Amino acid sequence: MSLKKCFFNVIFCVVTLNTVIAQQKINLPIGVFDSGTGGLTVLQAMLTLDAFNNTTGKEGGDGKPDFEKEYFQYLADQANMPYGNYAAEQKTDLLKEHILKNMDFLLGKTYSTVQQQQTKSPVKMIVIACNTATAYALEDIKKVLQSTNTGVACIGVIEAGAKAALLQQKRENGTIGIFATAGTVASNGYPRTLQRMAKSMGIDFVETISQGGVGLAESIDRDWSYFVDTLSVVRTSYKGPSIKNTVYTIDTNLLAAYHFNQTANQVLCEYNEQGKCLDMQLNDPANYTRYHLVSMLEKLLKTPQQKPLNTLILGCTHYPYMKDTIAKVLQELYNFKQNGQYKYRQCLSEQVTLIDPAIETAKEAYVQLRLQKLQQTIINQQTMQNQFFITVPNKQLTEIKLQQDGWFTYNYKYGRVVGAHKNDVEFVKFDTKNVSLATYLRFKQALPNVYRLLQQSVKGL
Repeated sequence: MSLKKCFFNVIFCVVTLNTVIAQQKINLPIGVFDSGTGGLTVLQAMLTLDAFNNTTGKEGGDGKPDFEKEYFQYLADQANMPYGNYAAEQKTDLLKEHILKNMDFLLGKTYSTVQQQQTKSPVKMIVIACNTATAYALEDIKKVLQSTNTGVACIGVIEAGAKAALLQQKRENGTIGIFATAGTVASNGYPRTLQRMAKSMGIDFVETISQGGVGLAESIDRDWSYFVDTLSVVRTSYKGPSIKNTVYTIDTNLLAAYHFNQTANQVLCEYNEQGKCLDMQLNDPANYTRYHLVSMLEKLLKTPQQKPLNTLILGCTHYPYMKDTIAKVLQELYNFKQNGQYKYRQCLSEQVTLIDPAIETAKEAYVQLRLQKLQQTIINQQTMQNQFFITVPNKQLTEIKLQQDGWFTYNYKYGRVVGAHKNDVEFVKFDTKNVSLATYLRFKQALPNVYRLLQQSVKGL
C-alpha cells in the first residue's frame, strides 16, 4: 500500500470513529435534576414545548414538540431535601457536596444499590431544575464539567426566570416578588441576576421583594417535618410557621388576612382549658401558600416607597403545582378589607403576572441542544427508555437516623459534615413506596405528559 493511500485510510478511520462517537452521544438522554419531584414541572415544560421550528431551529412553533425525539433521565434527591434549609443550618458546603454527587450519578454509566451494581446511560445534557441548587452550585457544576472535558452542557433555572420577569417589567413597571425556598432567598441569587440582566435589557433599576416559603415545597413533597395528613394534634417535631416559631411566626392579628382553611386537619391547634389556641401549626400546602403571601405583602407595607407587586417569580420548581392557589389568594388579598379599608391595594396590583421559570428553562435547553449539535434526529424506540430515579436512605448503614416515615430525621440530615464519604443514600427507581400514590395523582392532574412517561416506568400505576 502506498504511503498516500495509507494516510487517507487513517484519516477516513479517524473521521468515521469521530462520527460514531458523536452519534453515540446524540443518542444519550437529557438529565433533569431536582431536590425532589418539583423538577417534574420543568420536564413537563420540555415535553410540551413548541417554541421553535424543529427543522431550522428558528423561533416559532411548527406544531411539533421541540423535544419529541429526545428521552430523559430524571433524578430527585428526595433523601437530602429540602435544600432550602441548608443555608439556615450553615451547611451550604454540605449541600454542594450532595449536588456534585448527584451530578456524578447522572454522568456515570454505573451506580450501586444495596442489591447490586446497576447500569444506566450517562446523560448528554443536565438541566438543573432546582432554584436552590442553581443558586449554590451551578458554577461548581460547570467547572467540573469543563475540567473533565465531558462536553455536557448544564442549564440552570434562575436566569430563565429572571429574563421572563424583566420582560414583564418592560411592559409594566412595578415590584418583582421572588417567592422561593429559604435557601434560594438567602443566596440572593435572583436579585443579583435581575440587577445584572436589567442593564443589558435597558432597565435602570429593579425593585424586588423576597419571601422564603418555608414548608411549602416540603409539604408538597409530603416531608414529615412539615406535613402529615394523618395528624390531629400539634407536635414537637414540626418545623414550619407557627405561633411559637420566633422566625416564621403566625401573627394572630393577621388571621383574617391569612384566611386559613381549617377544615379536617389542615390547621392544627394546641388549646388551653379555656379553649384558647396557644399554638397553631400548618398542615396543608394551600395554607403554607396563604401564610407566605400575606407575609410578603406585610413586608411591602413596611416599605411604602416601593411600587405595587405586579410580577411574582415562582422561584421553586414545586410552586407551579400551587399556581392556581397562588393566583386565587393574591386576588383575595387585593380585595381584602380591614376596618372598611382595602389593606393591601397600595402594595399589590390587581393583576399579578406569575412567572414560571420552567418554560424559559426548557427554551434555553433546546437552544443549547442545537448549538452543541446534540439534537436527536430520529425516534429510536429501543434506546428511548425514560428513567426516573430517586435517592432514599441507605438502611444498611446502621448509624443513620430515621423518622417514622422512613426518611432521615431533621437533625441527622443537617447534622452531617462535609467529606465524611459515607454512602448514606442509595439511588433507586421511582416506585409506589418511595413516591406516594397521592403524589402520583397530583402528577396525573397537573403534569399529564410526565405522568404518561411514569406509567411506562413505574409498576402499579
